[in-house]
Amino acid sequence: MSDRPPFMGRYALAIRDIPMPNRLRYRPVSETGFPVPWFVDWINGKPDFRVMDAAKWSQAVRQDLCWLCGQTLGRFKVFVAGPMCAVNRTSAEPPSHRECAEYAVRACPFLARPRMRRNSADLPPDHLEPGGIMLDRNPGVALLWVTHDYRVIGTHGGPIIKMGEPIEIVAYAEGRLATRTELDASIMSGLPLLAEQCDCDDDRQALAAAMDRASALFKEKLKVAERNDSMMSRSV
Repeated sequence: MSDRPPFMGRYALAIRDIPMPNRLRYRPVSETGFPVPWFVDWINGKPDFRVMDAAKWSQAVRQDLCWLCGQTLGRFKVFVAGPMCAVNRTSAEPPSHRECAEYAVRACPFLARPRMRRNSADLPPDHLEPGGIMLDRNPGVALLWVTHDYRVIGTHGGPIIKMGEPIEIVAYAEGRLATRTELDASIMSGLPLLAEQCDCDDDRQALAAAMDRASALFKEKLKVAERNDSMMSRSV
């Protein structure tokens, strides 16, 4: 499905002071004042930010396109992912340019507001559900997983992406760099939900091994804010 012409409204007040990458300035602007990411599906002539265009998913992977602006990616691929995705090293969405991803974690209401929940009312009956297992929560922290590569793998729920070895992992919360305390809290609240998906001892052992690998990556690659942070008694 092709993009529609941009609406003529101005950008929302909440995002006007956030520097926007030039690539995203060419995107349509919604009636609520937000740039419409390339992947968003259009329903009855309007963008539905909750729904991804299935054709765009395949096109992004096949043509190496940015998930947010739709333009060609370079050497670096940046995934916007929750901490539990970092544990599993999987993503339901293809990568983006770094500057596009950084703008998203600062400007997207769902990513920048930890208490915000996705509105699932009146979703189109044929909307595309992401592959794999999605935890229905706002993790409060969004990670930028910077890598050079990735691969698509099949699951019972459809294809998902296995993210490549990270060059850097940057944690954001509330539109700014997250503290380590905020990241730890998000991980500890998400682990029980992830553990509920384990059906047997092998699954639980696999989850524990994945957590160990994620902990090692965080120690080596993670960038968080040092200010206003405090040590937690339990760390990952």
